[in-house]
Amino acid sequence: MAFESLSDRLQGAVQNMGKKGKITEGDLKEMMREVRLALLEADVNFKVVKNFVKRVNERALNSEVLQSLSPAQQVVKIVNDELTDLMGGEHEDIQFATTPPTVIMMAGLQGAGKTTTVGKLAAFLKKNDHKKPLLVAGDIYRPAAINQLQTIGQQLDLPVFTLGDQVSPVEIATQAIEHAKMNGHDLVFIDTAGRLQIDERLMTELKDIKAAVNPDEILLTVDSMTGQEAANVAKAFDEELDITGVVLTKLDGDTRGGAALSIVSVTGKPIKFTGTGEKLNEIERFYPDRMSNRILGMGDMLTLIEKAQAEFDENEAEAMAAKMRENTYDFNDFIKNMDQMNKMGSMKDILKMIPGMNKMGNLDDLNVDPKQMAQTRAMIQSMTPFERENPDSISQSRRRRIAKGSATTLQEVNRLIKQFNESRKLMSAMSNGNMGALQNMMGGLGGGGFGGFGGGGNRNKNRVAELQAKQMARKLKKAKKKGK
Repeated sequence: MAFESLSDRLQGAVQNMGKKGKITEGDLKEMMREVRLALLEADVNFKVVKNFVKRVNERALNSEVLQSLSPAQQVVKIVNDELTDLMGGEHEDIQFATTPPTVIMMAGLQGAGKTTTVGKLAAFLKKNDHKKPLLVAGDIYRPAAINQLQTIGQQLDLPVFTLGDQVSPVEIATQAIEHAKMNGHDLVFIDTAGRLQIDERLMTELKDIKAAVNPDEILLTVDSMTGQEAANVAKAFDEELDITGVVLTKLDGDTRGGAALSIVSVTGKPIKFTGTGEKLNEIERFYPDRMSNRILGMGDMLTLIEKAQAEFDENEAEAMAAKMRENTYDFNDFIKNMDQMNKMGSMKDILKMIPGMNKMGNLDDLNVDPKQMAQTRAMIQSMTPFERENPDSISQSRRRRIAKGSATTLQEVNRLIKQFNESRKLMSAMSNGNMGALQNMMGGLGGGGFGGFGGGGNRNKNRVAELQAKQMARKLKKAKKKGK
């Protein structure tokens, strides 16, 4: 997960500071030493780190801060503010043209995920901004690049414009825009060729496309796994093309965070979106303040709310809440919730957005093995409609039939039904305001792995975490609606 090592180091530094009633310049110096090392180990550009530490020191060494009643909290706030500024300060969105279509030219090196990002971003803006995108296959050099974009277009139900690989990219881009105007497309994404490294031929072609179509946005796709080298790549592209923003990909990988913390300072251009996984719906708008909160373990409730709103229908949520209160939640509901939660991301990532949950520990174990979830789904789908709607009716003979139909054992089916019934009781208690039920269950659980339904390890703990996140998302959505 992105920033994990950096986040752990920074949280450790600020938490140690938070234990002190009063802090001295020596305490601050020690904390900033840890912060500096954490940033350097995260592969953040050296000059960026140096300037960051300098700014924090200048603000924190203010006598009013050191002599205040809560100096540690103020220092943490300063670190948070400076991290936010380091990543751009405020979110900058796509600038849509006043006269359609808006033309977005995508650039980047090979392997950065540019073509996939074209599809992800187009689908995101279609869903969230109600746009009608057209994807343009402008990479005529990489084998199967056109086929890849066409496949992505089919998966996302998005049209792809192509003239094959014998027409120049400039001509393809020009004709694509005319096609968009004639067919009512208000958004055009031009997928351009990449290279393994920056070269003159690549830049010349990109500049020719820019001159021909005058794009409203030039977004650079950057692999966040490359650390501060990503900032160097972004700087080189910016000097040649004057890019308008960056899309950071692979932020779900084992990246140290150097790219996100260096790019804005090095180029002066904002990070607009981040790719958070391999699935075509795993892309997010980039909010510097929210990312800073995540890095420092303060959660990110706004993003969690947005994820919940995108996946949970209000009427369905209310109906589900009623079923929880009445203890009539069934296996059909569970499958539906499992799919919704899967779309929101991993359990670990969801819980990290809740303030304080990062201190829970062992969050890695909360991620459910896809094989276990597939096994759980197989058992439920081996039930008859009557059995799914009436879990209490599943006798031993029925359970043996379910085990045979799902290629599992009777013990695994028994375990699934037992855990489901326990969880249903817990949900009923939670929905009726008895949060003590959750606390008692959490308190009675020890360490060990979390297998989830149909898996091994301490399955109850994983289920409780899943229920807590789901309940939290439902309540947050309801609360936000009332606040409008």
